[in-house]
Amino acid sequence: MAEDIVDAPAKSGKGKGMIIIILIVLLMSGAGVAGGLYAAGAFGAHEEEEIVQTDPNRPVLVKKGEDPVAAAEKAIAESGATPSEGSGGGEKKDAGIPHLETDFKIPKGGIDLPRPKKPAEYQATYFQMPAPYTSNLADTDSLVQVALAISTFYDARVTDALKTHELALRSAILMLLSQQSGIELSTPQGKEALQQRLTALINKILREKTGYSGVDNVYFTNFIIQ
Repeated sequence: MAEDIVDAPAKSGKGKGMIIIILIVLLMSGAGVAGGLYAAGAFGAHEEEEIVQTDPNRPVLVKKGEDPVAAAEKAIAESGATPSEGSGGGEKKDAGIPHLETDFKIPKGGIDLPRPKKPAEYQATYFQMPAPYTSNLADTDSLVQVALAISTFYDARVTDALKTHELALRSAILMLLSQQSGIELSTPQGKEALQQRLTALINKILREKTGYSGVDNVYFTNFIIQ
């Protein structure tokens, strides 16, 4: 009887050992299947697609000595995208850089194109806005008249946008000028502050109209208060 009592726990121990081994094998098999699914792209596929997706209509930085029109045309050719209807197909430079068909979704409010970290390595393009801007001032009967030029480190799509949306830009710029103080604008600090406001305003309009900013700075080529 004593021997029978001793043998019973030994069999139970072997059973538990077998159960533990089976559980370990099952867990290892499950991990292997999960790893295989991950490697096959079952998990996280959508996130990867969003990261690599780019907009072929996004202006690109122009390297020092490179032509801004050529830089835009090169970026378009490398994208392989098709010009949208009514863009002129890009056959003539006078018609501007064509807009490309794309499924890329630009965030609401557009995208701010960053200033290059090393501006000396990139080509600055200057563009004179077509006509002076004349407006009343907020605190006086005097008039202010300014002529503006802009600079950009990005390709010709930025200057094309300035031409295309000149009327919207003119309206917004005149509204801004009408809010300015004559006393403030008579000082160098006031003129510098207006430069910054104009740069922010023009980039805001470009983001609304094209999805991208791109203007680095605004310059006064004429400034008269009378």
